[in-house]
Amino acid sequence: MKVIYIHGLDSTANSVKGVLLEKYCRAHYPDIEIIRPDLNQAPNEVFDRLCELVQQEQKADRKVAVMGSSLGGYFASLVSNETGCPAVLLNPSTKPHISLQRFVDDKVIDTIACDDSAATVIYRTTGGWAMTLQDLDWFTAHKLQQITYPEKVFAVIKQGDELLDPKVATDFYQSQGVEVALQPGGDHRMTDFEQQLPIIMEYLLSQQ
Repeated sequence: MKVIYIHGLDSTANSVKGVLLEKYCRAHYPDIEIIRPDLNQAPNEVFDRLCELVQQEQKADRKVAVMGSSLGGYFASLVSNETGCPAVLLNPSTKPHISLQRFVDDKVIDTIACDDSAATVIYRTTGGWAMTLQDLDWFTAHKLQQITYPEKVFAVIKQGDELLDPKVATDFYQSQGVEVALQPGGDHRMTDFEQQLPIIMEYLLSQQ
């Protein structure tokens, strides 16, 4: 089995949780390969790239799953909807078209070439993605409105998430029939992720 780890907004392929996941699988599940792509790109490119990675494995009749944190959880949900692959979500973002609006009120920091015009950059992630107003339009056009394969999705959500409202994500996924592990305390980064790995891997193994 391959697991594609999808990092969050201000992260990279070397995210703490992605590296911990890979180390854990090397120690306990050496047959599971962790793929950690750097996804500091426009959202349409991220979605297309992830779907391509999953579909390559599916066409070769190999088991593949996605795991996403925060904004990565949003993309994991979309990719699962598109491809039918299992997905594990960690404090997932469900409404990036709303939550990312917080950058619009900040000072415009730059412009970049976009087709034949200039695109307004509203935020640069630590990994180098120059977020534009056009990117926010993409999120608006791709709202997460349903989960197509709820039996293949598992969400771990912390009630202490200080960045995203845990009730919004919990209510949405539960309304879609998704299994949700709502846990007291914690934080958005899920700093106890290492302790979550046994239940997460148990779920993924049940999907093989």
